[in-house]
Formats: sequence, structure tokens, C-alpha cells
Amino acid sequence: MMTTSSALQLADLALVWETGSGDLTMIDTDLASDRGLETAVLLSLFTDRRAENDDVAPSGDDKDRRGWWADELLPTEGDRYGSRLWLLDRSKRTDDVVLRAEEYVREALAWMLEDLVAESIDVGIEMNATNLLIGVTLHRPSKDPVSLRFAHAWTELEGS
Repeated sequence: MMTTSSALQLADLALVWETGSGDLTMIDTDLASDRGLETAVLLSLFTDRRAENDDVAPSGDDKDRRGWWADELLPTEGDRYGSRLWLLDRSKRTDDVVLRAEEYVREALAWMLEDLVAESIDVGIEMNATNLLIGVTLHRPSKDPVSLRFAHAWTELEGS
């Protein structure tokens, strides 16, 4: 990701994804900024979206629905922010988990298609022993595609 000093341009504060979590970063003595799409994708994927009524939380607690507090303030009724990837925490590594992860990533990034930020989005999900690997390519109107890759730390159930 190309970042610059936030004092030099108006943009989003840049989030950098490292070791399964996002963090702000500095350039010299200033917070880095991001005029690209990486920060938007990071926030979309790794902010916990409110669970659907039929979703089962990893904690097993029916009241653990999570979600972003400001969903109620979004301009379009029923819109929700973030992704349901958190529902996969502690899941066993199965093909079904890969399919659900892809569904959750597409759901989280759907706003980019609706708002015409991207014409299409390719999603690739892989698993290894410790991470869910998420690849996203955003095909933007009249611009080069943007490809991003993230490793989501795996916290699986014992005996998987």
C-alpha cells in the first residue's frame, strides 16, 4: 500500500494489517494516510457485523450478536457495516468454513459494487494451519485492479 503523511493530503488514516490485526502507522512524526482502498477493505472485513438471527456465535451465547453501534444511523435502512467473519472464530477447518468465509467477504464488500467503487470483486479463500487467507481483487471502473491479501488468525476448537 502506498501511504503518505496525512498532513500532505486529505485522505483516510491508513490502517496496516500485520499479524492478524490492523493498526495505525506513522511516517516521520505524522499518521500515515491512505487514498487507496486498503483501509476501506480492512474496515469492511475486520469490523464485526451484527449476526443474523439464525447465526450461531462462537461463544455459544445467543445474546452475542456484536455489530457496529452506528448501523442505526446509516442512511439506508437495513444497511450493516463490517463482516461476519468473526462467526468463524473457533471453527473447525472444513470446506464449509471456506465457503462461508467467501460469502462473508462478498457480503462485507457488496457496498463497493452498490456505490460503484468496483465493477466486480474476485474473492479467494484458503486455509492453512494457523490462518484463514483472504485474497481480494477489486476491478475498478477505468482503473487498474487492486489486489489485497490478508491473513486472519485462526482460533480453532480443540481436536480439529
